[in-house]
Amino acid sequence: MYKSLYLLIALSFPFLGFAQRNQAINHFIIKENLIKNGKLAVIATDADEVPLDGISGTYQFVINGFQQELHFNEGVAITPQAIETSAFVFIKHRNENGSHGRLYYVLKNQEGLNPIAINWYYLILIPAIFLIIAYLFKRLMILAVLVLIGLFIFNYSKGLDLENIFDTIVHGIKELRF
Repeated sequence: MYKSLYLLIALSFPFLGFAQRNQAINHFIIKENLIKNGKLAVIATDADEVPLDGISGTYQFVINGFQQELHFNEGVAITPQAIETSAFVFIKHRNENGSHGRLYYVLKNQEGLNPIAINWYYLILIPAIFLIIAYLFKRLMILAVLVLIGLFIFNYSKGLDLENIFDTIVHGIKELRF
Protein backbone atom coordinates (compact mmCIF):
# COMPACT_ATOMS: atom_id res chain seq x y z
CA MET A 1 0.00 0.00 0.00
CA TYR A 2 2.72 2.45 0.98
CA LYS A 3 4.81 1.48 -2.03
CA SER A 4 2.00 2.36 -4.43
CA LEU A 5 1.47 5.69 -2.63
CA TYR A 6 5.17 6.50 -2.87
CA LEU A 7 5.16 5.51 -6.54
CA LEU A 8 2.16 7.75 -7.23
CA ILE A 9 3.82 10.70 -5.50
CA ALA A 10 7.10 10.09 -7.31
CA LEU A 11 5.35 9.96 -10.68
CA SER A 12 3.29 13.12 -10.06
CA PHE A 13 6.27 15.13 -8.77
CA PRO A 14 7.55 16.16 -12.24
CA PHE A 15 4.11 17.50 -13.18
CA LEU A 16 4.06 19.69 -10.08
CA GLY A 17 7.32 21.26 -11.19
CA PHE A 18 5.74 22.35 -14.49
CA ALA A 19 2.63 23.84 -12.93
CA GLN A 20 2.01 27.41 -14.00
CA ARG A 21 2.76 29.87 -11.25
CA ASN A 22 0.57 32.84 -10.53
CA GLN A 23 1.62 35.61 -12.91
CA ALA A 24 0.34 38.76 -11.27
CA ILE A 25 1.53 42.24 -12.15
CA ASN A 26 1.85 44.22 -8.94
CA HIS A 27 4.40 46.80 -10.10
CA PHE A 28 5.25 48.22 -13.50
CA ILE A 29 7.24 51.02 -15.08
CA ILE A 30 6.87 52.91 -18.34
CA LYS A 31 9.62 53.40 -20.91
CA GLU A 32 9.73 54.46 -24.53
CA ASN A 33 9.28 51.67 -27.05
CA LEU A 34 12.65 50.51 -28.40
CA ILE A 35 11.75 51.19 -32.03
CA LYS A 36 10.89 54.82 -31.12
CA ASN A 37 7.50 54.88 -32.84
CA GLY A 38 5.88 57.17 -30.27
CA LYS A 39 4.37 54.33 -28.27
CA LEU A 40 5.02 53.48 -24.63
CA ALA A 41 6.30 50.16 -23.32
CA VAL A 42 4.80 48.88 -20.06
CA ILE A 43 7.36 46.73 -18.24
CA ALA A 44 6.23 44.40 -15.44
CA THR A 45 8.60 44.66 -12.47
CA ASP A 46 8.94 43.60 -8.88
CA ALA A 47 8.85 46.06 -5.95
CA ASP A 48 12.49 47.07 -6.62
CA GLU A 49 11.73 47.83 -10.30
CA VAL A 50 13.65 44.80 -11.57
CA PRO A 51 11.94 43.56 -14.78
CA LEU A 52 10.06 40.26 -14.58
CA ASP A 53 10.73 38.21 -17.71
CA GLY A 54 8.22 35.49 -16.80
CA ILE A 55 5.11 37.61 -17.42
CA SER A 56 3.37 36.67 -20.66
CA GLY A 57 -0.26 36.90 -21.70
CA THR A 58 -3.04 39.47 -21.95
CA TYR A 59 -3.74 41.78 -19.02
CA GLN A 60 -6.35 44.51 -18.56
CA PHE A 61 -5.06 48.04 -17.92
CA VAL A 62 -6.77 51.40 -17.70
CA ILE A 63 -4.83 54.14 -19.49
CA ASN A 64 -6.17 57.65 -18.81
CA GLY A 65 -9.62 56.24 -18.14
CA PHE A 66 -9.79 53.93 -21.17
CA GLN A 67 -9.80 50.13 -20.82
CA GLN A 68 -6.94 48.55 -22.79
CA GLU A 69 -5.84 44.96 -23.28
CA LEU A 70 -2.06 44.84 -23.21
CA HIS A 71 -0.33 41.75 -24.57
CA PHE A 72 2.77 41.00 -22.50
CA ASN A 73 5.64 39.02 -23.97
CA GLU A 74 8.53 38.32 -21.59
CA GLY A 75 7.39 41.09 -19.24
CA VAL A 76 6.94 43.86 -21.84
CA ALA A 77 3.79 45.19 -23.51
CA ILE A 78 3.37 48.02 -26.00
CA THR A 79 0.47 50.48 -25.71
CA PRO A 80 -1.70 50.60 -28.84
CA GLN A 81 -1.88 54.41 -29.21
CA ALA A 82 1.06 56.64 -30.02
CA ILE A 83 1.77 59.76 -27.96
CA GLU A 84 1.39 62.87 -30.14
CA THR A 85 2.33 65.61 -27.65
CA SER A 86 3.63 65.84 -24.10
CA ALA A 87 0.92 64.66 -21.73
CA PHE A 88 0.12 63.13 -18.38
CA VAL A 89 -0.50 59.38 -18.49
CA PHE A 90 -2.16 57.55 -15.60
CA ILE A 91 -1.89 53.77 -15.92
CA LYS A 92 -3.80 51.45 -13.61
CA HIS A 93 -3.94 47.67 -13.37
CA ARG A 94 -6.32 45.68 -11.18
CA ASN A 95 -5.71 42.07 -10.15
CA GLU A 96 -6.56 39.81 -7.21
CA ASN A 97 -4.01 41.67 -5.04
CA GLY A 98 -5.77 45.00 -5.58
CA SER A 99 -5.38 47.99 -7.83
CA HIS A 100 -1.97 49.33 -8.85
CA GLY A 101 -1.55 52.68 -10.58
CA ARG A 102 1.17 55.14 -11.54
CA LEU A 103 1.16 58.66 -12.89
CA TYR A 104 3.70 59.76 -15.51
CA TYR A 105 4.39 62.93 -17.41
CA VAL A 106 5.49 61.87 -20.89
CA LEU A 107 7.71 64.56 -22.38
CA LYS A 108 7.91 64.39 -26.16
CA ASN A 109 10.86 66.01 -27.92
CA GLN A 110 13.06 65.42 -30.97
CA GLU A 111 14.87 62.47 -29.36
CA GLY A 112 11.63 60.67 -28.57
CA LEU A 113 9.57 60.12 -25.43
CA ASN A 114 10.83 60.67 -21.91
CA PRO A 115 8.39 59.33 -19.26
CA ILE A 116 8.86 61.00 -15.87
CA ALA A 117 7.24 59.27 -12.88
CA ILE A 118 5.31 61.63 -10.62
CA ASN A 119 5.13 60.61 -6.98
CA TRP A 120 1.86 61.10 -5.18
CA TYR A 121 3.29 63.31 -2.46
CA TYR A 122 4.20 66.01 -5.02
CA LEU A 123 0.50 66.30 -5.83
CA ILE A 124 -0.12 67.24 -2.21
CA LEU A 125 3.14 69.04 -1.41
CA ILE A 126 3.21 71.65 -4.21
CA PRO A 127 -0.30 73.08 -3.67
CA ALA A 128 0.23 72.92 0.12
CA ILE A 129 3.41 75.01 -0.17
CA PHE A 130 1.56 77.65 -2.21
CA LEU A 131 -1.26 77.74 0.34
CA ILE A 132 1.15 78.03 3.29
CA ILE A 133 3.02 80.89 1.61
CA ALA A 134 -0.30 82.59 0.88
CA TYR A 135 -1.38 82.13 4.47
CA LEU A 136 1.89 83.51 5.86
CA PHE A 137 2.01 86.49 3.53
CA LYS A 138 -1.53 87.77 3.15
CA ARG A 139 -0.54 90.12 0.33
CA LEU A 140 0.43 87.13 -1.80
CA MET A 141 -2.95 85.42 -1.37
CA ILE A 142 -4.29 86.48 -4.77
CA LEU A 143 -1.01 85.61 -6.49
CA ALA A 144 -0.94 82.14 -4.88
CA VAL A 145 -4.55 81.47 -5.88
CA LEU A 146 -3.79 82.58 -9.45
CA VAL A 147 -0.72 80.31 -9.57
CA LEU A 148 -2.78 77.35 -8.31
CA ILE A 149 -5.49 78.04 -10.90
CA GLY A 150 -2.83 78.29 -13.62
CA LEU A 151 -1.27 75.03 -12.44
CA PHE A 152 -4.65 73.32 -12.52
CA ILE A 153 -5.41 74.63 -16.04
CA PHE A 154 -2.00 73.49 -17.33
CA ASN A 155 -2.42 70.04 -15.79
CA TYR A 156 -5.94 69.69 -17.15
CA SER A 157 -4.87 70.72 -20.65
CA LYS A 158 -2.19 67.99 -20.59
CA GLY A 159 -4.66 65.26 -19.59
CA LEU A 160 -4.48 65.31 -15.79
CA ASP A 161 -7.89 65.62 -14.20
CA LEU A 162 -9.03 65.43 -10.58
CA GLU A 163 -9.88 61.73 -10.82
CA ASN A 164 -6.31 60.87 -11.86
CA ILE A 165 -4.90 63.07 -9.10
CA PHE A 166 -7.03 61.39 -6.44
CA ASP A 167 -6.29 57.90 -7.83
CA THR A 168 -2.56 58.61 -7.72
CA ILE A 169 -2.75 59.83 -4.13
CA VAL A 170 -4.86 56.83 -3.05
CA HIS A 171 -2.51 54.33 -4.73
CA GLY A 172 0.50 56.06 -3.19
CA ILE A 173 -0.96 55.96 0.31
CA LYS A 174 -1.92 52.27 -0.10
CA GLU A 175 1.67 51.42 -1.02
CA LEU A 176 3.14 53.05 2.09
CA ARG A 177 5.00 50.59 4.28
CA PHE A 178 5.13 51.39 7.97
